[in-house]
Amino acid sequence: MKKLHLAVLGLALCAASAHAADTPAGAPTIADFVRHPTYSGAKISPTGEYLAMTVDRGDQDVLTVLRTKDLSLVKVNQLPDEKSVGQFEWVSPERLIFNSVRKLGRYAQPFGTGEWYGVNADGSQPRPLVFYGTRDATQRGKQVGNERFQLLDTLPDDDVNVIMTVTSPRSSEGVGTELVLFDTLTGRRKSLARAPRENCEIALDASKAPRFAICYDDEDAQGNFDSQNELYRRGDDGKWTLVNSSKSSGKHLSVIGTSTDGLIYANQSDGKKPEALGTIDPATGNFNTLFEDPVSDPAGYITSADGENILGVITEAGAPRVTMVDDKHADAEIYASLAGAFPGQLVRFSSATKDGKKIVVSVVSDKNPGELYLYDRDTGKARFLMQGRKWLDPKKMATVKPFSLTTRDGLKIHGYLTIPNGSDGKNLPMIVNVHGGPMGPRDDWAFNWETQLLASRGYLVMQINYRGSGGFGKAFQDKGYGTWGTGIMYDIIDATKWTIDQGYADGNRVCIYGGSFGGYASLMAPTIDQKLFKCAFGYVGAYDMDVQLTKSDTSERESGRRYMARAFGKTKAEQDAMSPVKHADKFKIPVYLAAGARDPRCPPENTENMNKALIAAGNPPEGMIIQSGEMHGFYKEENNQRLYTEMLNFFDRHIGGKVNVGSASKAN
Repeated sequence: MKKLHLAVLGLALCAASAHAADTPAGAPTIADFVRHPTYSGAKISPTGEYLAMTVDRGDQDVLTVLRTKDLSLVKVNQLPDEKSVGQFEWVSPERLIFNSVRKLGRYAQPFGTGEWYGVNADGSQPRPLVFYGTRDATQRGKQVGNERFQLLDTLPDDDVNVIMTVTSPRSSEGVGTELVLFDTLTGRRKSLARAPRENCEIALDASKAPRFAICYDDEDAQGNFDSQNELYRRGDDGKWTLVNSSKSSGKHLSVIGTSTDGLIYANQSDGKKPEALGTIDPATGNFNTLFEDPVSDPAGYITSADGENILGVITEAGAPRVTMVDDKHADAEIYASLAGAFPGQLVRFSSATKDGKKIVVSVVSDKNPGELYLYDRDTGKARFLMQGRKWLDPKKMATVKPFSLTTRDGLKIHGYLTIPNGSDGKNLPMIVNVHGGPMGPRDDWAFNWETQLLASRGYLVMQINYRGSGGFGKAFQDKGYGTWGTGIMYDIIDATKWTIDQGYADGNRVCIYGGSFGGYASLMAPTIDQKLFKCAFGYVGAYDMDVQLTKSDTSERESGRRYMARAFGKTKAEQDAMSPVKHADKFKIPVYLAAGARDPRCPPENTENMNKALIAAGNPPEGMIIQSGEMHGFYKEENNQRLYTEMLNFFDRHIGGKVNVGSASKAN
């Protein structure tokens, strides 16, 4: 197996060097697009002296501390053994706490190692506070075992302690969730409350006391995979009372936080319409709606500078839309002023000093990869701090145009067209770029370096939020189960034809590409409509349901096995019907395959089996990369540069997408 990986990779690299993709005049290079951003998260210290941020170095993220006044470097915190810094927070004017994670690939969420660390801004007093599977740093006689710690609240008025959620498969008390007061200098902890049952999250009230528990189940009454929840309220006597059960009421009710003045924010869904934002009456548990959109779940919130009050709701059926729900808060006027200063972009408060006088503001758009500003409440001015990708000029980036259509079975779906800069947006060669998932993830309007790269080479890029995508309500998401090879594929095909019919795309020059489930779709959709696509590029895809059911990390969990039974079907016939390896004989177009050799989510056996099936069917792929060291999506810049060089050469051979990239022009 290893020899095959090396041999195939060697051939791919030779091809990359022999047919390097040309860069259109004035366009950034492939290396510019795959280069990691300057920062991926930034938070100002309580007094404003420091700015901490995580910096992406490929397969490892480090924690960097800068002086706010001049952005001079104070300290870089790097973990050993290729572990990345995950969640981080300021717990005092001088001290940070952070956990470690391991990356699984660009298409998979990192998983926590269970370790937590504390360190001062200047790098002094570094201490491991919690080790997964060992003992914590000071309680030498206490076994941590399988406990997992998650930071819940930094307690702004306490420079030493934070509140942590501790979860374990099962404790001696019979429940798996506990809240503890956690000392960030010593690692000592004190129990505050235990959840009423297993699989719960605990939420605090305005006084930082444990008050609500949201408990989850992933199966219905028949034992099939489904999402259900219960909401409990904790009385002053420490006893829990059930407020709502989705199984009996039909409504999913979850507490998302409590404001400083005691408002209990919650989301509620009836499983049919998108989620609503509201508040809960602490005495009765009744839900009071503040905001509800007929199409979109809340995609995010505009909060006050201290993060305690919700000022507005962000929805993203198309481009982001902000609806204010509290325009009387003192920060609402500041937000409105800042949003007005950046028209057509999404503005958010990122973090603030304890007194709220200095606010870090993030600004993003379809063309803007992200910028940070420091707003001074006393002067009313915003000072520029940094750009996420300063080497990419927003003026040269493509425009993202939202659209919607009605599918063959009457379902309304939404998507995005990334239109090359300098083009009129008509009759263009097109890449159908399918997102992963399929249930839960979605495409959005914000800057996407991959679609921008494709567009910079003259391709129109179409993305569609097919049935099953997140953000449009539970009922919409549930439509994806059991329809991988049918309903979802029809959505992709219908959206492709709509884009052609509207005159955006040249119907004779359309290829399909995606990663993870998008890779699956790229090898499945062309077997259903065998004339629509001219080539297909599958990346870290799931092509063989037998492999997914036996070798993926999803198959290692009971909940994962239930999920796959609902997604793939329980019978071999159902699973084969939606496995692209079983339909290789229907493939009549050029194919290219790429995978990570260490991918646990969609193991490389998927790609190898697809390759063998296509060879047996008489249509061998033009190339295959099994990249050593990479997992579910490539991280290393050099590996991504090779991948996208091969990809662009492949598309160029079959639908030729080069255009002259000039000044921006509006697309109709």
